[in-house]
Amino acid sequence: MSVVVSTENLSKAYKAGFWKTKTISALDRLNLEVRENEIFGYLGPNGAGKSTTLKLLMSLIHPSSGKAEILGKPVADLSIRRHIGYLPENPYFYEYLSAEEFLSYYASLFDFSLAEIRTKVEYFLKLTDISHARKLQLHKFSKGMLQRVGIAQALINDPKIVFLDEPMSGLDPIGRREVRDLILLLKKEGKTVFFSTHILNDVEVLCDKVAVLNRGKLIGSGHLTDLISQEVSHIEIVVSNINFETVSQAVGSSAKISHSGMTLRLELRADTPLAPLVTRIENAAGKVLAINPVRQTMEDYFFKLINRDAIPEGKPSIVSTNNS
Repeated sequence: MSVVVSTENLSKAYKAGFWKTKTISALDRLNLEVRENEIFGYLGPNGAGKSTTLKLLMSLIHPSSGKAEILGKPVADLSIRRHIGYLPENPYFYEYLSAEEFLSYYASLFDFSLAEIRTKVEYFLKLTDISHARKLQLHKFSKGMLQRVGIAQALINDPKIVFLDEPMSGLDPIGRREVRDLILLLKKEGKTVFFSTHILNDVEVLCDKVAVLNRGKLIGSGHLTDLISQEVSHIEIVVSNINFETVSQAVGSSAKISHSGMTLRLELRADTPLAPLVTRIENAAGKVLAINPVRQTMEDYFFKLINRDAIPEGKPSIVSTNNS
């Protein structure tokens, strides 16, 4: 698969302070590659630099240094615009247009005939499940419905690459499931999807490849199957009908024990022999409800990186350029 999005030492810094003597690094020497037909998840806590990256790729702001390319061309090249779709994190739409009028306007920015515009608008109204509100003005839409309209406009030109900044924002569980299904459909149609998020479950379900950003720096990236260990990290046993003291005596020091509602949860090493332990619990009148092998999740990987990259106490995050 060919590389369709790439960055090389891409950086963005802002001047801050009353006299503009301080520099805030929003993005620091980012190197990324996204290949054709991948679903690429871009992760990071709030303020990590995800939206800054997308704005640089969309040429909405200019880099302080480094470069970025989409489809082998610099991001400032206007010819690539017709091949990309973009949904910002907090889109603003003219609120007195109806959903139908809004999508018709965006479709008219491309070289479509009137018949093609009508067909596309109808298709994407149905695809994003807002056809019932097609005549409703956008200021009467909920946040979740506005998000659907935004996704529809990002797809209206049949782009090769779709950039989505926090596409699950404001959606209820049903809406999130529908957006996930839509992203998988886009991959099935051969498109590349680059989306930023902090919802780790969505990444684990959707992505081929992920990158983790923190304080403007890339701290981890790779294929999801390589990053998340497929080996069992520990064994979890759920027991009931037994108190804490009794189960502690039954299992000894080999398990971490915690309360979970009306049950107790035991965490054991992956190589712990289970049969003797289960026998001791049952002999103590306990009931084993579940035995679960636990593997590393995307959440485990994410927090391990973030904690490893934590700022040492007392270290400033703003670098002064004042020599005085």
